Amino acid sequence: MDDLKGCKSIDLDDNPPFVRIHSHAEIRSLEERAVLELEDEKLGSNHGSMTRQKHCYDEPSHCRDLVNIKCSKNIVWNSIKIVIFSTKLNILMIFGPAAIVVNKITSYHGLVFVFSLLGIIPLAERLGYATEQLACYTGSTVGGLLNATFGNATELIISIFALRNGMIRVVQQSLLGSILSNMLLVLGCAFFSGGLVVMKREQVFNKATAGVNSGLLLMSVMGLLFPAVLHSTRTELHFGKSELALSRFSSCVMLLAYAAYLYFQLKSQDKLYDVVSSNEGESETESSDDYETPEISLWESIVWLTIMTVWIAVLSEYLVDAIEGASTAMKIPVAFISVILLPIVGNAAEHAGAIMFAMKDKLIPFCVIIAWIMGQPMDLNFQLFETATLFLTVIVVAFMLQEGTSNYFKGLMLIFCYLIVAASFFVHVDLDSVVDKHPGKGG
Repeated sequence: MDDLKGCKSIDLDDNPPFVRIHSHAEIRSLEERAVLELEDEKLGSNHGSMTRQKHCYDEPSHCRDLVNIKCSKNIVWNSIKIVIFSTKLNILMIFGPAAIVVNKITSYHGLVFVFSLLGIIPLAERLGYATEQLACYTGSTVGGLLNATFGNATELIISIFALRNGMIRVVQQSLLGSILSNMLLVLGCAFFSGGLVVMKREQVFNKATAGVNSGLLLMSVMGLLFPAVLHSTRTELHFGKSELALSRFSSCVMLLAYAAYLYFQLKSQDKLYDVVSSNEGESETESSDDYETPEISLWESIVWLTIMTVWIAVLSEYLVDAIEGASTAMKIPVAFISVILLPIVGNAAEHAGAIMFAMKDKLIPFCVIIAWIMGQPMDLNFQLFETATLFLTVIVVAFMLQEGTSNYFKGLMLIFCYLIVAASFFVHVDLDSVVDKHPGKGG
Protein backbone atom coordinates (compact mmCIF):
# COMPACT_ATOMS: atom_id res chain seq x y z
CA MET A 1 0.00 0.00 0.00
CA ASP A 2 3.06 2.32 0.55
CA ASP A 3 4.11 1.68 -3.04
CA LEU A 4 0.62 2.49 -4.18
CA LYS A 5 0.69 5.80 -2.35
CA GLY A 6 4.04 6.56 -3.93
CA CYS A 7 2.72 5.91 -7.42
CA LYS A 8 -0.22 8.20 -6.82
CA SER A 9 2.15 10.98 -5.76
CA ILE A 10 4.04 10.91 -9.13
CA ASP A 11 3.22 13.83 -11.39
CA LEU A 12 2.90 12.10 -14.72
CA ASP A 13 2.66 15.35 -16.66
CA ASP A 14 6.21 16.37 -15.64
CA ASN A 15 7.83 13.08 -16.69
CA PRO A 16 8.77 11.80 -20.11
CA PRO A 17 6.53 9.29 -21.95
CA PHE A 18 8.53 6.22 -20.99
CA VAL A 19 8.26 7.17 -17.35
CA ARG A 20 4.50 7.48 -17.72
CA ILE A 21 4.42 4.04 -19.39
CA HIS A 22 6.51 2.58 -16.60
CA SER A 23 4.27 4.19 -14.04
CA HIS A 24 1.09 2.79 -15.67
CA ALA A 25 2.58 -0.70 -15.71
CA GLU A 26 3.63 -0.38 -12.10
CA ILE A 27 0.20 0.85 -11.09
CA ARG A 28 -1.42 -2.09 -12.92
CA SER A 29 0.85 -4.59 -11.19
CA LEU A 30 0.22 -2.98 -7.80
CA GLU A 31 -3.53 -3.03 -8.36
CA GLU A 32 -3.36 -6.73 -9.28
CA ARG A 33 -1.32 -7.39 -6.15
CA ALA A 34 -3.88 -5.53 -4.01
CA VAL A 35 -6.71 -7.55 -5.51
CA LEU A 36 -4.83 -10.77 -4.81
CA GLU A 37 -4.22 -9.67 -1.21
CA LEU A 38 -7.90 -8.89 -0.76
CA GLU A 39 -8.85 -12.29 -2.15
CA ASP A 40 -6.35 -13.92 0.22
CA GLU A 41 -7.89 -12.04 3.15
CA LYS A 42 -11.39 -13.15 2.13
CA LEU A 43 -10.23 -16.72 1.76
CA GLY A 44 -8.58 -16.47 5.15
CA SER A 45 -11.69 -15.08 6.81
CA ASN A 46 -13.89 -17.68 5.10
CA HIS A 47 -11.49 -20.37 6.23
CA GLY A 48 -11.71 -19.04 9.79
CA SER A 49 -15.51 -18.96 9.76
CA MET A 50 -15.60 -22.42 8.21
CA THR A 51 -13.23 -23.58 10.91
CA ARG A 52 -15.48 -22.08 13.58
CA GLN A 53 -18.55 -23.60 11.97
CA LYS A 54 -16.80 -26.93 11.71
CA HIS A 55 -15.83 -26.65 15.37
CA CYS A 56 -19.45 -25.88 16.26
CA TYR A 57 -20.69 -28.81 14.18
CA ASP A 58 -18.09 -30.98 15.83
CA GLU A 59 -19.87 -30.23 19.15
CA PRO A 60 -23.57 -29.79 18.13
CA SER A 61 -25.03 -30.99 21.42
CA HIS A 62 -23.01 -28.48 23.44
CA CYS A 63 -23.94 -25.45 21.30
CA ARG A 64 -27.58 -26.33 20.75
CA ASP A 65 -28.17 -27.50 24.32
CA LEU A 66 -26.96 -24.18 25.69
CA VAL A 67 -29.34 -22.28 23.40
CA ASN A 68 -32.26 -24.60 24.17
CA ILE A 69 -31.69 -24.42 27.92
CA LYS A 70 -31.54 -20.63 27.83
CA CYS A 71 -34.71 -20.39 25.72
CA SER A 72 -36.54 -22.89 27.92
CA LYS A 73 -35.63 -20.98 31.06
CA ASN A 74 -36.89 -17.73 29.51
CA ILE A 75 -40.15 -19.32 28.40
CA VAL A 76 -40.79 -20.94 31.78
CA TRP A 77 -39.96 -17.77 33.70
CA ASN A 78 -42.12 -15.57 31.45
CA SER A 79 -45.00 -18.02 31.77
CA ILE A 80 -44.71 -18.10 35.57
CA LYS A 81 -44.47 -14.31 35.66
CA ILE A 82 -47.63 -13.91 33.58
CA VAL A 83 -49.75 -16.58 35.30
CA ILE A 84 -48.56 -16.38 38.91
CA PHE A 85 -47.20 -12.87 39.50
CA SER A 86 -49.60 -10.86 37.33
CA THR A 87 -52.34 -10.55 39.96
CA LYS A 88 -52.22 -9.73 43.67
CA LEU A 89 -54.97 -12.28 44.37
CA ASN A 90 -52.40 -15.06 43.93
CA ILE A 91 -50.87 -14.21 47.30
CA LEU A 92 -53.66 -16.39 48.70
CA MET A 93 -51.99 -19.43 47.13
CA ILE A 94 -49.78 -19.76 50.21
CA PHE A 95 -52.85 -20.89 52.18
CA GLY A 96 -53.00 -24.10 50.11
CA PRO A 97 -49.76 -25.61 51.46
CA ALA A 98 -50.63 -24.12 54.87
CA ALA A 99 -53.89 -26.11 54.92
CA ILE A 100 -51.99 -29.36 54.26
CA VAL A 101 -49.44 -28.59 56.98
CA VAL A 102 -52.13 -27.69 59.54
CA ASN A 103 -54.05 -30.87 58.69
CA LYS A 104 -50.91 -32.98 59.27
CA ILE A 105 -49.86 -31.47 62.61
CA THR A 106 -53.22 -30.57 64.19
CA SER A 107 -56.82 -31.79 64.23
CA TYR A 108 -58.43 -28.35 64.08
CA HIS A 109 -60.80 -28.76 61.13
CA GLY A 110 -61.95 -25.15 61.23
CA LEU A 111 -58.50 -23.84 60.33
CA VAL A 112 -57.99 -26.50 57.66
CA PHE A 113 -61.34 -25.58 56.11
CA VAL A 114 -60.61 -21.83 56.08
CA PHE A 115 -57.09 -22.28 54.68
CA SER A 116 -58.33 -24.68 51.98
CA LEU A 117 -61.10 -22.25 51.09
CA LEU A 118 -58.69 -19.34 50.74
CA GLY A 119 -56.16 -21.44 48.82
CA ILE A 120 -58.70 -22.56 46.22
CA ILE A 121 -59.92 -19.02 45.41
CA PRO A 122 -56.85 -17.88 43.36
CA LEU A 123 -56.55 -21.33 41.78
CA ALA A 124 -60.14 -21.14 40.55
CA GLU A 125 -59.49 -17.67 39.13
CA ARG A 126 -56.29 -18.79 37.37
CA LEU A 127 -58.10 -21.86 36.04
CA GLY A 128 -60.57 -19.53 34.38
CA TYR A 129 -57.67 -17.47 32.99
CA ALA A 130 -55.97 -20.54 31.49
CA THR A 131 -59.29 -21.58 29.95
CA GLU A 132 -59.68 -18.16 28.33
CA GLN A 133 -56.15 -18.33 26.93
CA LEU A 134 -56.81 -21.79 25.50
CA ALA A 135 -60.08 -20.59 24.00
CA CYS A 136 -58.14 -17.96 22.00
CA TYR A 137 -56.57 -20.78 19.96
CA THR A 138 -59.63 -23.00 19.54
CA GLY A 139 -62.21 -20.65 18.06
CA SER A 140 -65.61 -19.59 19.36
CA THR A 141 -67.34 -22.98 19.26
CA VAL A 142 -64.72 -25.02 21.09
CA GLY A 143 -63.91 -22.01 23.26
CA GLY A 144 -67.52 -21.85 24.41
CA LEU A 145 -67.43 -25.51 25.34
CA LEU A 146 -64.15 -25.04 27.22
CA ASN A 147 -65.54 -22.10 29.19
CA ALA A 148 -68.71 -24.04 29.94
CA THR A 149 -66.66 -27.00 31.20
CA PHE A 150 -63.60 -25.63 32.98
CA GLY A 151 -65.35 -22.48 34.17
CA ASN A 152 -67.16 -24.70 36.66
CA ALA A 153 -64.40 -27.25 37.21
CA THR A 154 -63.81 -26.11 40.81
CA GLU A 155 -67.41 -26.74 41.83
CA LEU A 156 -67.45 -30.03 39.96
CA ILE A 157 -64.29 -31.29 41.68
CA ILE A 158 -65.62 -30.33 45.12
CA SER A 159 -68.91 -32.05 44.31
CA ILE A 160 -67.18 -35.27 43.22
CA PHE A 161 -65.19 -35.48 46.46
CA ALA A 162 -68.35 -34.77 48.47
CA LEU A 163 -70.23 -37.49 46.59
CA ARG A 164 -67.41 -39.93 47.27
CA ASN A 165 -67.85 -39.20 51.00
CA GLY A 166 -71.61 -39.67 50.75
CA MET A 167 -72.32 -35.98 51.46
CA ILE A 168 -75.25 -35.69 49.06
CA ARG A 169 -76.87 -32.74 50.83
CA VAL A 170 -73.61 -30.78 50.64
CA VAL A 171 -73.51 -31.36 46.89
CA GLN A 172 -77.13 -30.34 46.41
CA GLN A 173 -76.82 -27.22 48.51
CA SER A 174 -73.48 -26.13 47.01
CA LEU A 175 -74.87 -26.39 43.49
CA LEU A 176 -77.98 -24.53 44.55
CA GLY A 177 -75.81 -21.87 46.14
CA SER A 178 -73.82 -21.60 42.93
CA ILE A 179 -76.98 -20.73 41.01
CA LEU A 180 -78.11 -18.24 43.64
CA SER A 181 -74.75 -16.49 43.86
CA ASN A 182 -74.50 -16.16 40.08
CA MET A 183 -78.03 -14.84 39.69
CA LEU A 184 -77.99 -12.47 42.66
CA LEU A 185 -74.45 -11.70 43.81
CA VAL A 186 -72.45 -11.85 40.56
CA LEU A 187 -75.15 -10.27 38.40
CA GLY A 188 -75.95 -7.73 41.11
CA CYS A 189 -72.30 -6.68 41.44
CA ALA A 190 -72.06 -6.40 37.64
CA PHE A 191 -75.13 -4.15 37.46
CA PHE A 192 -74.02 -2.12 40.49
CA SER A 193 -70.41 -1.51 39.40
CA GLY A 194 -71.39 -0.84 35.80
CA GLY A 195 -74.12 1.55 36.94
CA LEU A 196 -71.66 3.50 39.09
CA VAL A 197 -69.29 3.93 36.15
CA VAL A 198 -72.05 4.98 33.75
CA MET A 199 -74.51 6.90 35.92
CA LYS A 200 -75.90 9.25 33.27
CA ARG A 201 -77.60 6.53 31.27
CA GLU A 202 -78.77 2.96 31.63
CA GLN A 203 -76.61 0.17 30.28
CA VAL A 204 -78.11 -2.11 27.65
CA PHE A 205 -77.81 -5.87 27.28
CA ASN A 206 -79.36 -8.38 24.93
CA LYS A 207 -82.92 -8.84 26.13
CA ALA A 208 -83.52 -11.82 23.85
CA THR A 209 -80.47 -13.61 25.25
CA ALA A 210 -81.57 -12.99 28.82
CA GLY A 211 -85.04 -14.31 27.96
CA VAL A 212 -83.64 -17.54 26.54
CA ASN A 213 -81.44 -18.07 29.60
CA SER A 214 -84.31 -17.33 31.97
CA GLY A 215 -86.49 -19.84 30.14
CA LEU A 216 -83.80 -22.49 30.42
CA LEU A 217 -83.46 -21.81 34.14
CA LEU A 218 -87.23 -21.97 34.68
CA MET A 219 -87.26 -25.37 32.99
CA SER A 220 -84.53 -26.49 35.40
CA VAL A 221 -86.52 -25.21 38.38
CA MET A 222 -89.43 -27.29 37.15
CA GLY A 223 -87.16 -30.33 37.15
CA LEU A 224 -86.22 -29.61 40.79
CA LEU A 225 -89.74 -28.75 41.91
CA PHE A 226 -91.55 -31.96 40.99
CA PRO A 227 -89.32 -34.37 42.97
CA ALA A 228 -89.63 -32.10 46.04
CA VAL A 229 -93.43 -31.92 45.74
CA LEU A 230 -93.63 -35.66 45.08
CA HIS A 231 -91.65 -36.37 48.24
CA SER A 232 -93.52 -33.87 50.41
CA THR A 233 -97.00 -35.01 49.36
CA ARG A 234 -96.10 -38.71 49.71
CA THR A 235 -97.67 -39.45 46.32
CA GLU A 236 -94.90 -41.61 44.91
CA LEU A 237 -95.91 -44.75 43.05
CA HIS A 238 -92.99 -46.61 44.62
CA PHE A 239 -91.94 -44.81 47.79
CA GLY A 240 -88.25 -43.99 47.84
CA LYS A 241 -87.73 -45.17 44.26
CA SER A 242 -90.03 -43.07 42.07
CA GLU A 243 -88.44 -39.85 43.29
CA LEU A 244 -84.95 -41.08 42.40
CA ALA A 245 -86.05 -42.44 39.01
CA LEU A 246 -87.81 -39.16 38.17
CA SER A 247 -84.70 -37.19 39.17
CA ARG A 248 -82.42 -39.23 36.93
CA PHE A 249 -84.83 -38.96 34.00
CA SER A 250 -85.17 -35.20 34.48
CA SER A 251 -81.38 -34.87 34.69
CA CYS A 252 -80.95 -36.60 31.33
CA VAL A 253 -83.58 -34.30 29.82
CA MET A 254 -81.84 -31.20 31.22
CA LEU A 255 -78.48 -32.33 29.84
CA LEU A 256 -80.10 -32.74 26.41
CA ALA A 257 -81.60 -29.27 26.80
CA TYR A 258 -78.16 -27.89 27.62
CA ALA A 259 -76.64 -29.57 24.55
CA ALA A 260 -79.41 -28.09 22.41
CA TYR A 261 -78.75 -24.70 23.98
CA LEU A 262 -75.05 -24.89 23.08
CA TYR A 263 -75.97 -25.63 19.46
CA PHE A 264 -78.53 -22.82 19.53
CA GLN A 265 -76.00 -20.37 20.98
CA LEU A 266 -72.90 -21.27 18.98
CA LYS A 267 -74.28 -22.45 15.64
CA SER A 268 -77.96 -21.95 14.94
CA GLN A 269 -78.63 -18.47 16.37
CA ASP A 270 -75.12 -17.17 16.96
CA LYS A 271 -76.08 -13.65 15.79
CA LEU A 272 -78.57 -13.47 18.63
CA TYR A 273 -75.61 -13.30 21.01
CA ASP A 274 -73.84 -10.40 19.31
CA VAL A 275 -72.85 -7.53 21.59
CA VAL A 276 -75.60 -4.94 21.91
CA SER A 277 -74.38 -1.33 21.72
CA SER A 278 -76.27 1.80 22.62
CA ASN A 279 -75.19 3.59 19.43
CA GLU A 280 -75.50 2.30 15.90
CA GLY A 281 -72.26 1.44 14.20
CA GLU A 282 -70.44 0.64 17.43
CA SER A 283 -70.83 -3.10 17.19
CA GLU A 284 -68.15 -3.61 14.54
CA THR A 285 -65.69 -1.39 16.40
CA GLU A 286 -66.41 -3.08 19.71
CA SER A 287 -66.07 -6.54 18.25
CA SER A 288 -62.69 -5.66 16.81
CA ASP A 289 -61.57 -4.03 20.07
CA ASP A 290 -62.82 -6.97 22.14
CA TYR A 291 -60.56 -9.39 20.32
CA GLU A 292 -58.01 -10.61 22.82
CA THR A 293 -54.48 -11.59 21.93
CA PRO A 294 -53.35 -14.61 23.96
CA GLU A 295 -50.64 -13.89 26.50
CA ILE A 296 -49.33 -17.45 26.71
CA SER A 297 -48.93 -20.19 24.10
CA LEU A 298 -51.28 -23.09 23.44
CA TRP A 299 -49.15 -25.67 25.24
CA GLU A 300 -48.53 -23.32 28.15
CA SER A 301 -52.31 -22.97 28.54
CA ILE A 302 -52.75 -26.75 28.56
CA VAL A 303 -49.95 -27.25 31.10
CA TRP A 304 -51.28 -24.56 33.44
CA LEU A 305 -54.82 -25.92 33.06
CA THR A 306 -53.59 -29.34 34.15
CA ILE A 307 -51.53 -27.98 37.07
CA MET A 308 -54.40 -25.85 38.41
CA THR A 309 -56.93 -28.67 38.09
CA VAL A 310 -54.72 -31.15 39.96
CA TRP A 311 -53.92 -28.66 42.73
CA ILE A 312 -57.62 -27.76 43.11
CA ALA A 313 -58.43 -31.46 43.38
CA VAL A 314 -55.86 -31.88 46.18
CA LEU A 315 -57.17 -28.93 48.19
CA SER A 316 -60.81 -29.90 47.53
CA GLU A 317 -60.27 -33.21 49.27
CA TYR A 318 -58.98 -31.41 52.39
CA LEU A 319 -61.84 -28.91 52.13
CA VAL A 320 -64.58 -31.53 51.94
CA ASP A 321 -63.09 -33.66 54.73
CA ALA A 322 -63.06 -30.61 57.02
CA ILE A 323 -66.63 -29.40 56.38
CA GLU A 324 -68.37 -31.25 59.20
CA GLY A 325 -65.64 -30.56 61.74
CA ALA A 326 -65.51 -26.90 60.74
CA SER A 327 -69.29 -26.60 61.09
CA THR A 328 -69.12 -27.86 64.66
CA ALA A 329 -65.97 -25.97 65.64
CA MET A 330 -67.10 -22.62 64.23
CA LYS A 331 -70.80 -23.18 65.06
CA ILE A 332 -71.87 -22.51 61.46
CA PRO A 333 -74.66 -24.61 59.88
CA VAL A 334 -73.59 -26.96 57.12
CA ALA A 335 -76.35 -25.46 54.96
CA PHE A 336 -74.71 -22.01 55.21
CA ILE A 337 -71.28 -23.44 54.38
CA SER A 338 -72.68 -25.35 51.39
CA VAL A 339 -75.00 -22.67 49.98
CA ILE A 340 -72.94 -19.53 50.67
CA LEU A 341 -69.23 -20.23 51.30
CA LEU A 342 -68.46 -23.03 48.83
CA PRO A 343 -70.11 -21.33 45.81
CA ILE A 344 -68.13 -18.12 46.45
CA VAL A 345 -64.95 -20.18 45.97
CA GLY A 346 -66.27 -21.91 42.88
CA ASN A 347 -67.39 -18.64 41.32
CA ALA A 348 -64.00 -16.97 41.70
CA ALA A 349 -63.32 -17.81 38.05
CA GLU A 350 -66.55 -16.18 36.83
CA HIS A 351 -66.52 -12.82 35.07
CA ALA A 352 -68.35 -10.13 36.98
CA GLY A 353 -70.09 -8.87 33.87
CA ALA A 354 -71.31 -12.23 32.59
CA ILE A 355 -75.00 -12.25 31.70
CA MET A 356 -74.82 -16.03 31.28
CA PHE A 357 -75.77 -16.56 34.89
CA ALA A 358 -78.50 -19.09 34.14
CA MET A 359 -76.06 -21.64 32.78
CA LYS A 360 -74.82 -22.60 36.23
CA ASP A 361 -77.66 -25.11 36.61
CA LYS A 362 -76.01 -27.42 34.10
CA LEU A 363 -73.89 -28.92 36.89
CA ILE A 364 -76.92 -30.22 38.82
CA PRO A 365 -78.08 -32.85 36.29
CA PHE A 366 -74.44 -33.71 35.54
CA CYS A 367 -73.78 -34.44 39.22
CA VAL A 368 -76.90 -36.58 39.41
CA ILE A 369 -75.54 -38.70 36.57
CA ILE A 370 -72.10 -38.89 38.24
CA ALA A 371 -73.73 -39.95 41.52
CA TRP A 372 -75.68 -42.59 39.60
CA ILE A 373 -72.41 -43.96 38.21
CA MET A 374 -70.80 -43.86 41.68
CA GLY A 375 -73.76 -45.68 43.22
CA GLN A 376 -74.86 -42.67 45.30
CA PRO A 377 -78.66 -42.05 45.48
CA MET A 378 -78.53 -38.34 44.72
CA ASP A 379 -81.83 -36.96 43.42
CA LEU A 380 -83.31 -33.59 42.51
CA ASN A 381 -85.27 -33.27 45.73
CA PHE A 382 -83.59 -30.18 47.17
CA GLN A 383 -86.29 -29.93 49.90
CA LEU A 384 -89.02 -27.32 49.94
CA PHE A 385 -87.03 -24.52 51.60
CA GLU A 386 -84.21 -24.64 49.04
CA THR A 387 -86.53 -25.14 46.06
CA ALA A 388 -88.78 -22.26 47.14
CA THR A 389 -85.70 -20.04 47.52
CA LEU A 390 -84.56 -20.89 44.00
CA PHE A 391 -88.03 -20.33 42.53
CA LEU A 392 -88.37 -16.89 44.14
CA THR A 393 -84.86 -15.96 42.99
CA VAL A 394 -85.65 -16.85 39.40
CA ILE A 395 -88.81 -14.73 39.52
CA VAL A 396 -86.94 -11.71 40.95
CA VAL A 397 -84.11 -11.95 38.40
CA ALA A 398 -86.49 -12.47 35.46
CA PHE A 399 -88.37 -9.34 36.57
CA MET A 400 -85.09 -7.35 36.70
CA LEU A 401 -84.10 -8.50 33.21
CA GLN A 402 -87.37 -7.98 31.37
CA GLU A 403 -86.54 -4.43 30.20
CA GLY A 404 -83.11 -5.29 28.81
CA THR A 405 -81.44 -2.47 30.76
CA SER A 406 -79.36 -2.30 33.93
CA ASN A 407 -78.35 0.34 36.45
CA TYR A 408 -76.70 0.51 39.85
CA PHE A 409 -80.05 0.46 41.71
CA LYS A 410 -81.07 -2.86 40.13
CA GLY A 411 -77.68 -4.25 41.06
CA LEU A 412 -78.09 -3.03 44.63
CA MET A 413 -81.49 -4.75 44.88
CA LEU A 414 -80.02 -8.06 43.68
CA ILE A 415 -77.18 -7.81 46.22
CA PHE A 416 -79.69 -7.12 49.00
CA CYS A 417 -81.71 -10.16 47.91
CA TYR A 418 -78.59 -12.29 48.17
CA LEU A 419 -77.91 -10.99 51.69
CA ILE A 420 -81.45 -12.00 52.69
CA VAL A 421 -80.88 -15.48 51.23
CA ALA A 422 -77.55 -15.79 53.07
CA ALA A 423 -79.15 -14.76 56.37
CA SER A 424 -81.98 -17.24 55.81
CA PHE A 425 -79.60 -20.15 55.36
CA PHE A 426 -77.58 -19.04 58.40
CA VAL A 427 -80.63 -19.60 60.62
CA HIS A 428 -81.98 -22.58 58.65
CA VAL A 429 -81.68 -26.04 60.21
CA ASP A 430 -81.30 -28.78 57.62
CA LEU A 431 -82.95 -31.87 59.11
CA ASP A 432 -81.15 -34.14 56.63
CA SER A 433 -77.72 -32.96 57.77
CA VAL A 434 -75.89 -35.21 60.21
CA VAL A 435 -74.10 -32.31 61.83
CA ASP A 436 -77.27 -30.28 62.29
CA LYS A 437 -78.96 -33.31 63.85
CA HIS A 438 -76.10 -33.78 66.31
CA PRO A 439 -74.70 -30.32 67.11
CA GLY A 440 -72.39 -31.76 69.76
CA LYS A 441 -70.61 -34.00 67.29
CA GLY A 442 -67.39 -32.95 65.64
CA GLY A 443 -63.73 -32.34 66.20
